[in-house]
Amino acid sequence: MRQSNIGWLFLAPATLILFVVGFIPFIYIVYVGFFDWNTNAVDPSLRWAGLQNYRNLVFDVTFLNSLARTLVFAFIVVVSELLLGYVLARALMADRLWGRQFFRTIHTLPIVVAPIAVGATWRLLCVPGFGIVPYYLKLWFGIDYNISTNAYHAFGTAIIMDLWHWTPFVTLSLMAGLTALPKEPLEQAQIDGGNKLQIFWYVIVPMLKPVLLTTVFIRLMDALRSVDEIWMLTKGGPAEATRFIGLHIWINVFPKTDYGYGAAMSLLTLYVTIVLSWLLFVAMTGRKGGAQ
Repeated sequence: MRQSNIGWLFLAPATLILFVVGFIPFIYIVYVGFFDWNTNAVDPSLRWAGLQNYRNLVFDVTFLNSLARTLVFAFIVVVSELLLGYVLARALMADRLWGRQFFRTIHTLPIVVAPIAVGATWRLLCVPGFGIVPYYLKLWFGIDYNISTNAYHAFGTAIIMDLWHWTPFVTLSLMAGLTALPKEPLEQAQIDGGNKLQIFWYVIVPMLKPVLLTTVFIRLMDALRSVDEIWMLTKGGPAEATRFIGLHIWINVFPKTDYGYGAAMSLLTLYVTIVLSWLLFVAMTGRKGGAQ
């Protein structure tokens, strides 16, 4: 009993911090979501709106388009990073790779770069008339690459930028998982005559599920709230082609100071994130909730 009390004592500071910086702001956002509150309006005070903010979201075409665009973006980057991360993890674990430690170090460098710095760097690389990317695409392939006017170029560049920034995180996670795999099941599968594809799908993937779940959840949540990089790269343009939901909420909350509507959008986005995470959990484990 005494040891249990000591354990709770050690947990108390972290629990208190999480309560102050997590739970209290969440309750405040829920509270603000029921009000019409815009500090730039004629009447800047809080006015009770009930569920009106949430009703407006259902008919807000800009919000719905941003949400759909974000889901497409998140799906592409998460799936691509899983595939690239696994290939790179296998390559960096190969004994025959010369300078393996050097390449591992170089590969992880993008993770430590701040998102806003990543966006600014890619902006310099891709801005027409200055960046090397449009210059060489025009020189070698005759492509008039312009993220300021072409929606497809902007959206594709946002995907590539995210892959560059976060694929190393997926690679490190999968490397840790692959390193910890027991050798006996793999050797037994080879003795039983399984080919590489069968061993991967029926042996490696099931044993990697805990790592895959954690990695997918983290990357999904990050992809759904992309703001810094996208703002620095395209500011949501052109024509809202890269105005993802996180950036859309930021624009409504800060430049427009529409706090009530922004709180409602944040809560709905949180709900979508939780639902997607639950669906992924069920799909990858075959279990619902905590059922065994």
